[in-house]
Amino acid sequence: MVKEKDRLFAVFGLGIFGLEICKVLSEKGSKVIAVDKDQKLIDRAKDIVAQAVLIDSTDENALRNAGLQDVDVAIVAIGESIDGSILTTILLKNLGVPNIIARAVSDVHAQVLQKIGATEVINISVEEGRRLAKRIISPEVVDMMPISKDQSITEMRIPAEFADKTLQEINLRKKYHVNLVSVKRTTTAIDEVGNPVKKEEVFSPKPDEALKANDILVVLGREDDIEKLKEL
Repeated sequence: MVKEKDRLFAVFGLGIFGLEICKVLSEKGSKVIAVDKDQKLIDRAKDIVAQAVLIDSTDENALRNAGLQDVDVAIVAIGESIDGSILTTILLKNLGVPNIIARAVSDVHAQVLQKIGATEVINISVEEGRRLAKRIISPEVVDMMPISKDQSITEMRIPAEFADKTLQEINLRKKYHVNLVSVKRTTTAIDEVGNPVKKEEVFSPKPDEALKANDILVVLGREDDIEKLKEL
């Protein structure tokens, strides 16, 4: 199975949003191809990423010749041209790129991107770009909300070794220097007509209560400490 950091990413559109995604993915050790038709933007990105490609992403032959059909995840960050964003997404889908995450600048734009096959459609802003990049490279992270320069509240899937252990045994604060805010737990019940119904519960577990394998932990701490926790 391919590790997250071994996946190949391509970012299309190197404005503020796209460049921020390139920076974060590269900082996390991922191989990133930056794509744009503006030489100035390519020059800005070339020292950040593994490869910077000057092409028009609405040209299918150019995409294919650059080998961009081989990427694992494509992020279409184009914002100045809705037509360019839509056509790039269609071409990447046609080329067989398995995961396409596309930026939308309006509700209608988002609806079109969803209909033409984008795997995920996201909102804009630099902070959203950073959060997206961190989530892509760390699939165990469900969401992250920075609260200061180096601290955040993070929702993360429970490390496998925590399953069936109590908070006393894990000792998050002492061993990992993070604080548990709450636990999210999804359970499935059967309704009166026999259909499965999922229910999400958010609670603060008692010290002697065991965590479950599918729990989501909401933790507060320094990003460096949370990174170490994610690596378990």
